[in-house]
Amino acid sequence: MNNLIQAVNLDSCPSERVLSDRVHTSLYTDAQVFDQELEKIFYKTWIWVGHVSEIPDAGSYKTTYVGKQPVIVVRDRKQAIHVLLNRCRHRAATVCEHKKGKTNSFVCPYHGWSYALDGSLRGVPHPESYADRLDKGEHPLVSLRVEQYAGMIFATFNDAIEPLEDFLGAARKWMDLFMKQGGGYPIKVAGEHRFRFPGNWKIQLENTTDAYHFPLVHKSFLSSVDKQTEEMLNFVGGSGYVEDLGNGHSVMVMIPDLIDLEANLELPIPARFEELAGQLREEGHDEQAVRRIVRAVGGSGFNLNLFPNIACSMAFFRVLQPIAVDETEIHHAVITMDGGPAVANRYRLRLHEHFQGPMGFGTPDDSEAWERVQKGASAGTDLWVMLNRGLAGEQASADGLVSDVSAETGMRAGYQQWKKMMSAQETQ
Repeated sequence: MNNLIQAVNLDSCPSERVLSDRVHTSLYTDAQVFDQELEKIFYKTWIWVGHVSEIPDAGSYKTTYVGKQPVIVVRDRKQAIHVLLNRCRHRAATVCEHKKGKTNSFVCPYHGWSYALDGSLRGVPHPESYADRLDKGEHPLVSLRVEQYAGMIFATFNDAIEPLEDFLGAARKWMDLFMKQGGGYPIKVAGEHRFRFPGNWKIQLENTTDAYHFPLVHKSFLSSVDKQTEEMLNFVGGSGYVEDLGNGHSVMVMIPDLIDLEANLELPIPARFEELAGQLREEGHDEQAVRRIVRAVGGSGFNLNLFPNIACSMAFFRVLQPIAVDETEIHHAVITMDGGPAVANRYRLRLHEHFQGPMGFGTPDDSEAWERVQKGASAGTDLWVMLNRGLAGEQASADGLVSDVSAETGMRAGYQQWKKMMSAQETQ
């Protein structure tokens, strides 16, 4: 008998589908599990909804989702940030359909109910028809709990949840390091592209902490870069590592020399950035600033996964939005330097397009791999997905567990948090 096949009662609690070294394929295909994930994970924990640079001024807003529920992220006149359900309290129509913009209020296009930036109901047409039976104070847009760290905005439906900083835990220091990509300037989300793939959201969650696939899936990308960059990205057998940071978060360090972008600035500037360095010098930047900016342009040497929906991935934000058990939307948000040199930001954009863009060398190959996983998950009736790579060499660290860079430690971390959250509600 194949000892990799272990039968599971699919009517049992979902937590039995996650073991220490594998997960059951039904986690990708079971629509009932997907519905439970929305309720027990996406509507119970902290969900990333934006970066402060996306709503810089009073009245600035963006629309997004928490799970499958549409929300508006908006800054009010006092600079406070709100996350509001995008649903009129009268007859449920959305009050905002634009991806982003700036406004003084939100007005329902169906019957004209208007709401202030903090969500309070400001006015209704022909109020006399309600006589004294409408108290505007009782019908604001529903507001989620909101907290932020390092400029990253999180929201939750769960008022009883721990503070955001406690939830992030050991991941906070990595968030701080990631934000050094501003090169001395604040970072700014300068746009994003969105796409969907026919696969479960957890397939993508795994990918951001998967170094094992890189030299194979991204062979075309590696063939498109210079030799020095190719050698730098040959990290599977290198000194990098993956670390479980707790609460489902993990970091995959691919290029240890680029953990702290402000360290070792005296090292030689890579050949691919020599032209950029020269242009910055011509603009009058001193040598220290030139080296700091050039280092930042190349991005961090690590991927940070924040459970369940956001990755700080080398030089961009990767956001996942669950659509259905077999469909996921991905947002790739490019990061630039707010107020930084235009030439450096152009380099950032071109680097982003080279790998992450829709015509790039990286994302299309990743997407095909994710689609194949979903397709293959339909083969067989009781099979498991193996997550045991690097388990034998896993060791305790100050923040959790650590193993070599191609280990599946980060995936195991995410699934153990999945198991914890999916089990917690079963006994209540």
